Amino acid sequence: SQITTLINHKDKPKRSDKTLQAIQRVGQAVNLAVGRFVTVGEAIANENHELKEEMSVACIEARRAGETIAQLTDVASLDHPESDSHITIFTDKTGVVKAARLLLSSVTKVLVLADRIVIKQIITSRNKVLATMEQLEKVSSFQEFVQIFSQFGNEMVEFAHLTGDRQNDLKDEKKKARMAASRAVLEKCTMMLLTASKTCLRHPDCESARINKDGVFHRMRLALEQVIEIVTDSRPNGENEMAPISIYSGIKEFKNKVEGLRENLYFLSKENLSTMLEVILEHTEDFTDSAYTSHEHREHILELSKQAKMELEQLVSVWMQAQNQKTKDLMEDLEVAILKTCQCMNELKREVHSAATSLAADLLKYHTDHMVLKALKITGVEGNLEAVAEYTCKLSEQKEQLVEMCRLLRHVSGTEPLEITCIHAEDTFQVTGPQIISAAETLALHPSSKIAKENLEVFCEAWESQLSDMSMLLREINDVFEGRRGEKRVYLSLPRPGKHNANLKALKPVKLDTEEQAKIAKLGLELHLLTSDVDSETEKWEDQENEIVQHGQGMSSMAYSMYLFTRGEGLLKTTQDLFHQAEIFATEGTKLASALQAFSDQIHDDDKPLLLLEAEKLISVCKQLQITAKASAQGKSATFTKVDACILKTRNVMTLLCQLLPLCCKLLRKKKAGNGCLKPVPPWREDRIRTGTNAHTPERRAETFGIKSLENHVTNMTFLESK
Repeated sequence: SQITTLINHKDKPKRSDKTLQAIQRVGQAVNLAVGRFVTVGEAIANENHELKEEMSVACIEARRAGETIAQLTDVASLDHPESDSHITIFTDKTGVVKAARLLLSSVTKVLVLADRIVIKQIITSRNKVLATMEQLEKVSSFQEFVQIFSQFGNEMVEFAHLTGDRQNDLKDEKKKARMAASRAVLEKCTMMLLTASKTCLRHPDCESARINKDGVFHRMRLALEQVIEIVTDSRPNGENEMAPISIYSGIKEFKNKVEGLRENLYFLSKENLSTMLEVILEHTEDFTDSAYTSHEHREHILELSKQAKMELEQLVSVWMQAQNQKTKDLMEDLEVAILKTCQCMNELKREVHSAATSLAADLLKYHTDHMVLKALKITGVEGNLEAVAEYTCKLSEQKEQLVEMCRLLRHVSGTEPLEITCIHAEDTFQVTGPQIISAAETLALHPSSKIAKENLEVFCEAWESQLSDMSMLLREINDVFEGRRGEKRVYLSLPRPGKHNANLKALKPVKLDTEEQAKIAKLGLELHLLTSDVDSETEKWEDQENEIVQHGQGMSSMAYSMYLFTRGEGLLKTTQDLFHQAEIFATEGTKLASALQAFSDQIHDDDKPLLLLEAEKLISVCKQLQITAKASAQGKSATFTKVDACILKTRNVMTLLCQLLPLCCKLLRKKKAGNGCLKPVPPWREDRIRTGTNAHTPERRAETFGIKSLENHVTNMTFLESK
């Protein structure tokens, strides 16, 4: 940004002192920023000898370019820069351009090298996990298993930290969702691996116990491999990833092409358009061929598919005529054909959405009592092999229904991240179903085995957990379809202690009852309105990558998830989830306050004191929220009071945010227009460098998905050993 200011400065004959001083400040700011950047680069180089030489060269080039820019912009003390023998930006603009190019290329090189180091760290961590997994697979004594699993737990925690940071850094929402899915698998499988391995050690000759354990190890290896694929942006054997095409994305692209005919009649062929429609209609066969689609939905989909073909034929006919002769009547006919084709596709989209979501709602309601799982647990403990076989058949049927539901939901998910979540859910049901069956068979063969019973409990918990997640997913899909929330998503990487804690029986889900929801409804609604206001303010910013905007968007997303909690919806399912979300929200607010203070150092404006005052207020209310969220609460009444206080304080933070965002936007516009004095960017604080380079600080740990539960697996090893 600063370099662009320098390169684009206007070559006016008269240069005021203010202009000269501003140019000098920008040059100095660039040089100082480069110096700080290079210091970090050199520190990275010293820790990674294999890239030290390359990194050092890039750092030297960057430092040299920064110093050159500072020299060429040293113009404030010159009365007549042109007549002076000293070379400046006014006498040698080419020199500044060259220095800027060198600076940008060397800075890019440092970033690429640093990124290679991060990727290497993740791969090294993955390799350590794989090596320890191999040891765990071959272990034969319980004592040896305890020792190795303790090491494995620590390595998984390290891997979770590294991949959590990487997930937060990813810009591609699709990759982010894939990473979140893979990390969720690893986190859940860690507990499964523990109980499945213990069962195998207790019953070494049991074939079903071995199958159960092998399934967990295989799934973990696949998830580890997928993380590396995302991190390195590669596929095994060099194959390209074939993204599954959904009906929604197909219709969206088809409509874009059709509507594009208004601007250009020649940009695509009729064959191209016909092929696109054929692909969409082929995918609708997933609905019409499904045994779970109602007769009414099937008939409507077939009817609309037939109508879509007819509308396209009519459109192509008018389109071909319009290419030969652009009369007013023909262009009007073309507009009508375009509208009718798009309307038909919208109706088809609405019909498949209705078919998929009504099926999902019915299935989730039907399976909400978990009767088959309960029956498997009872018959397993009784050692009734015949009854277990009967209920495993019923579970297999249930699995087929849920897998089909996920496939149909994927077609109507509306966004790529939700599409990936549907694929992940389908895989989970496909894998967990057979694992429950093998765990139930093991228990039926050894009905008095406490560890076999515990193992079945863990796999049943995973199934129930996925069913519960499907309800949340269905709501999100409906929200996107109805345009209530667009593509905005709450944080997927939040720890969910009520669900993923190692001691699965210790934390029972605590939700608000109907009466409590009614009491807090008004406060929740106010929070909802404030999130809309904040979203509206962030959309006004030209630079959506601005640190202030990103913190604001993140806080708005978290506040929205807290609002959903007050309605008994969303990903925050228990009061414990809400309190943890409030802590993360307060931390994000403190980060925003730091960004605001850094921004205030760059401006001279009458509103600067107001900005600093509001930033101080923000720090204060965020601290209050953090204290409230961390305070203990025993009993139903105290817990509700704490929930009420957290929502209230979150509302106060969001109210401040609504005032801060327009103020910052105004100051930034003034600064860009040249009304505010440019100042050099303040030097990084030491603690900021530490936060940026240390992935193991408590703050980072709190934001990393599943780490708390992994750490619990490790700390509970003494309990395991005693058992």
